[in-house]
Amino acid sequence: MIQRRAVLGLLAGAALTLCLSLPAFAPAADAAGPSPARKALEVSITRVLDCIKNPDYVNPATRAPLRRQIEDEVLHIFDFGEFSSRTVGPRWKEFTPDQKKRFSDAFADLLLTTYLNKVDGYNGEQVVYTGELANAAGNRVEVRTEITMKDGTRVPVAYRMMTKDSSWRVYDIIVENLSLVKNYRTQFQDILTSASPDELIARVKAKADEVRKQPAGK
Repeated sequence: MIQRRAVLGLLAGAALTLCLSLPAFAPAADAAGPSPARKALEVSITRVLDCIKNPDYVNPATRAPLRRQIEDEVLHIFDFGEFSSRTVGPRWKEFTPDQKKRFSDAFADLLLTTYLNKVDGYNGEQVVYTGELANAAGNRVEVRTEITMKDGTRVPVAYRMMTKDSSWRVYDIIVENLSLVKNYRTQFQDILTSASPDELIARVKAKADEVRKQPAGK
């Protein structure tokens, strides 16, 4: 159970215990092989796991370059700007350009800090790609995976991806049918009923600082 919670924490983010309209997906054709979205995701996940498995990663004196590689990979595959606008929801249009930038930076810092913290709790769990769903236009794909824990428990995880600037980027993660975006959006909407965008930004920054102080893997 502890291992399972660690992986769910790694994928589902910073536990602020935070409805959006999701596109309709249909099964993607398997005959053509993995889609470009899945290939992009596989490359990123493989690179992250290769860094974690590197013997130098367990040594604090040699870990820094590998952590930077993981950070670069996460920033490359995740669209934090899209995460930000979707989590704030309709109130996003009320944010000034400066507030949008500061919120996006703060939220990216929170998710990235949480990810890097949880990465240290990796215990060799196996990732298997189980299928794909695509919308009619083909510009949104849900890549489905399954994580097999040390105890044999299987946890379904889906990555929702979209094309932006000629690249496939992740804009939501579904862990056991729980949407990361939806979770944060509920929390952020509650905060914004009585707080200003600047107050929300401050809370997100404070949460990121709190996560940074937590022991690795927690």
